[in-house]
Amino acid sequence: MNTEMAYLLGMVSGNGEIIRGSSETTISIEIPHKKLETEEFHDVKLYVKASLSDIQNVLEPLIGSGLSRIQNEHSTIISFSKPNSDYLIREILRFTGSATTHDNMRIHHDVFNFSTDEKKMLLRGFADVTGYVRRSNAFIVNYKHRVYLEVPNNWFMVVDICNLLKDIDIPIQSIDWAHPNMRDGKLKKYNQGSTNFWKKEHQIKIYANEFLPIGFSVIHKNQALEKFSDELIAGFKADGKVAKNVTHIYYWEGKGKNKVKPSHPGEYDVFLPTEIRGKHYNSWKEIAKDLGYGK
Repeated sequence: MNTEMAYLLGMVSGNGEIIRGSSETTISIEIPHKKLETEEFHDVKLYVKASLSDIQNVLEPLIGSGLSRIQNEHSTIISFSKPNSDYLIREILRFTGSATTHDNMRIHHDVFNFSTDEKKMLLRGFADVTGYVRRSNAFIVNYKHRVYLEVPNNWFMVVDICNLLKDIDIPIQSIDWAHPNMRDGKLKKYNQGSTNFWKKEHQIKIYANEFLPIGFSVIHKNQALEKFSDELIAGFKADGKVAKNVTHIYYWEGKGKNKVKPSHPGEYDVFLPTEIRGKHYNSWKEIAKDLGYGK
C-alpha cells in the first residue's frame, strides 16, 4: 500500500462505481459540485476543474494512464479502465470485496493496519467526494463550523469511517442518521403524510479544526476548511476557551441528557439494518453504539 493507492481507495469508497466486464474493469468516481457557488461566490465547477490537475498528478502515475472525465452541471465524473488481471484492479477488488458501488462497500479490516499517512489519504479521498464545509454547517453558534461527510444508504460505511477517524484520534461531533427517530423525531412530517421523509443520506459531522489533519485536495473545499477553522478557534478564544478543549471530545466522554422521542412507525421499516430495526432511539449516540462506533 502507498498513499496514492489509499487516496484512490477512499474516492472509490466514497462515491465510486466498479463495472466488471469479461476482460476489463472500469472504475468511475463522481465528484459532486453540490453548491454552485462557494462562500466567496467563485464558480465551484472551475475550482473542481482546477483541482483535477492535482488529483490527476496523484492518480495517473498510479494508474499508468490518463483519467477520462466528464463535467456535468452538478458533478464531475472521472474514470479509467484496465484489464481484469491488472494488479491495481486486483488490489481495488481485494479491498472492496464483491461490492459494485459505494452503496454496498465497506472499509476493509486491513485498512486499519495502514500507516497513519495512508489512513489520512484514504480519508481525504473519501472527503473529496462526500465532504462539504459551508457556513450553514455551523453548530448552533455561528463560529462552530463543521465538515459534513454525506453517505447515502450505506449505514456501515458511516461506522467504518467514524472508526477509522477514531483510529487517528479525530472525534465525531455528531451523526445525523437517516433514521425516523432522528430525521422526524416528533412525527411532524409523518403526520403530514410524508411517511418516508426521513430516508435521506447520513451525515457525519466533524468540527472544522479537527478535520485539518485530513484536509481536501479539492481547492475550494480546503480553502473554506482553513478559513472556517481559523474562525472557530478565534470564536472560542473570544469566549475565553481553548477550542481543542471543547472540540476534541468523543461522544462517550461528554455529558448531556437525551430528550425522549415518541415512537415512530418507521422504526420497523426494512430500510433500516436488522441490527437496529424495531428499536427506538432517543439519540444518535445510541444508534452509533449499536452499529459499532464507540469505545
